[in-house]
Amino acid sequence: MLDTYMWGDVERISPEAPVPVVSLKNKEQRIGGAGNVALNLQSLGATAFVLSVTGDDEEAEKLNSLFVDQNIRTSYSLKSKTRITTNKTRVISRNQHMMRLDAEVTNDLNEEDQQKLIDTFEQFIEKEKPDVVILEDYNKGVLTQAVIEIVISVCKENGIITAVDPKRKNFLEYRNVDIFKPNLKEVKDALNLLFAGVNLRLLQDIHLELSNLLHHHISFITLSEKGVFYQQENRSAIIPSHLRNIADVSGAGDTVIAVAALVYAATKDVQLMAEIANIAGGLVCEEVGTVAINKEKLLHECEVLLP
Repeated sequence: MLDTYMWGDVERISPEAPVPVVSLKNKEQRIGGAGNVALNLQSLGATAFVLSVTGDDEEAEKLNSLFVDQNIRTSYSLKSKTRITTNKTRVISRNQHMMRLDAEVTNDLNEEDQQKLIDTFEQFIEKEKPDVVILEDYNKGVLTQAVIEIVISVCKENGIITAVDPKRKNFLEYRNVDIFKPNLKEVKDALNLLFAGVNLRLLQDIHLELSNLLHHHISFITLSEKGVFYQQENRSAIIPSHLRNIADVSGAGDTVIAVAALVYAATKDVQLMAEIANIAGGLVCEEVGTVAINKEKLLHECEVLLP
């Protein structure tokens, strides 16, 4: 996705309708969506590739240029004549979102584009031999059931760690992955659960229900201001969030899945994975707009906050 930010001042209400008039001062375009996961990985020192399907349009060219600027590899990304590149335009005044305009196509890939993506992914695995594959789902139609099933299967055959940030549509299609990272609302919606507060026992029961359906390795559930929960086999904990001055939660989930996947791939330590990802998610919420985690700042925070 392309994230477009339009910054301005509001000094009056429109005489044409009861809406604020924004006097635009600046426009900025950033990497968004799954690309923001790649940006976080690259910022932490990993080599990141993006595999997706965009439109064949100016937005795709701009997005590709932004990837190149950040040394993110795009050689396995595809363009489709039947789709447009997702562009989310946010109008912001005094650090407050006034409006968001979405230009996108959300229907599933057609059979031709789907097969091209699968073939390209298999070529990527064979040539690049990655350590981790992250499936970042935004319900935009690229991660179809067939793509999900084949990607996970190919990764398992090649001993590659899989991490998933799911959305509602294909929530229960991500079977046999290593790290399954929904947020609490997504879990409640997918499992049709109704509850108010959370505690360790409840989350352990949720992990068990998810495990029976997905047969995954690790549950890693973000709990908004309450922190994160993880469970791997019989090892589980709730890790509380740290006090932050929250400016914007946009992209926080992208940072969390990127950091979690990277730390787990490097250490296989689920506790450390959850601790560092929890800190990282809080840090990026202090910035306005979608931003990548700063490695030096994250390391400093870990030194201060982790025992």
